[in-house]
Amino acid sequence: MSKTRVQMIIETLRDNPNKKFTARDLAAEFLKRYPAEIAEKQSNPRYDTPEKLLAQLAAEIGGERTVRAKKLCANVATQDKPRPRLYYWDANPQQAVEFDNGADAEGDEQELELPVLTPSYSEHELYPLLIEFLHKEHGLYCQRIDEKTSKNSHGSGGNRWLHPDVVALEPLDQHWDAVVKDCVRHGNDSSVRLWSFEVKKQLTKGNVRQCFFQAVSNSTWASFGYLVATGLNNDVEPELQMLASLHGIGVLILNTDSLFDSQILIPARERTNIDWQSVNRIVSENTDFHRFIEQVGIYSQTGRLVNSVWNK
Repeated sequence: MSKTRVQMIIETLRDNPNKKFTARDLAAEFLKRYPAEIAEKQSNPRYDTPEKLLAQLAAEIGGERTVRAKKLCANVATQDKPRPRLYYWDANPQQAVEFDNGADAEGDEQELELPVLTPSYSEHELYPLLIEFLHKEHGLYCQRIDEKTSKNSHGSGGNRWLHPDVVALEPLDQHWDAVVKDCVRHGNDSSVRLWSFEVKKQLTKGNVRQCFFQAVSNSTWASFGYLVATGLNNDVEPELQMLASLHGIGVLILNTDSLFDSQILIPARERTNIDWQSVNRIVSENTDFHRFIEQVGIYSQTGRLVNSVWNK
């Protein structure tokens, strides 16, 4: 019988009681221990390199699956600080539950799939968490774009799908030699990439298309566009994969329990040219976005980052 990801977590930790794993370490173990179960994932062209496959498997370990594994087996434990999250086998939990690899365990997991786990954070509370993750983990310089600073010159709801929740500057030339910086800055190439992030709490079958196309609409101008969520129901990933392949928007799963175990579930496809006409439209409507583009311009011309205006 094929093993589920939850069973893989439990069995791997049980068989390595003296070792601690990151999500990536567990994913590497899955490749060795469960080749039959991973074969279908390996055949997917989206995971055509070992790195992409490992990243995908690591993403599948966190979130709901970790919660289920802990509910199913009290010996499954995690250490969230310092980062990254570590997974290990606790031989003496307060309320030990013996893991049964038979039908009862599978049945328990099926029961746990029924309820949707509702994140305790509001959408607005997720913005600073996302900004912290993007800056510390990916070196991006972020700003929040507040819809309340829009003019609404197109009437009620006219700007709903105009701009994203969080935007970011990626300074590509930050560590380049000065000669290269000057060459790029005075040529036709760009020394920056711009990122766009639309944030949602939970992606479900009922809201996934609306959330995705809001991200598409709000991110057409950017080098990279992402839909961000704290979790997704098991039945929406195929839909996301299909939509992402068509429109190039990526998906990032923000892990609020262990922030730096957050994972890019689907990488965004880079747009080589920024749509400055769309940028101009958003600048004319939203003062936060105006301030963002102003800082992008300052960096592009001078190489100077004003730290007081970023990542807050």
